[in-house]
Amino acid sequence: QVQLVESGGGLVQAGGSLRLSCVASGRTFRSVTMGWFRQAPGKEREFVSAIRWKGDSITYYADSVKGRFTISRDNAKNMVYLQMNSLKPEDTAIYYCAADMEYSRDPTRSYDYNYWGQGIQVTVSS
Repeated sequence: QVQLVESGGGLVQAGGSLRLSCVASGRTFRSVTMGWFRQAPGKEREFVSAIRWKGDSITYYADSVKGRFTISRDNAKNMVYLQMNSLKPEDTAIYYCAADMEYSRDPTRSYDYNYWGQGIQVTVSS
């Protein structure tokens, strides 16, 4: 089993910044891809960002966050981060960390991820 725990959420004014963290634990944690998704009230869960866990750490971003959010990882600590700058009210959502244990060509598909965190609230006030 793999456990994912997010932290770093909260309330911030528009234009502000937050950094989300996700720590992965489990006896045989070997994720191929780590991703962040979010779900706003009344909306479906959507892809935010992803990073390949090995090699060149290729990153992926949703168009809505490109240039504002940065995903990074710390392999030694089994952690992945999401630095969120220039936050907008439309970024308000519950943010989920997810781990894909097998290679999937398209890291934006939520159904390819095997493990999920419990989610953390991010609220951006206008």
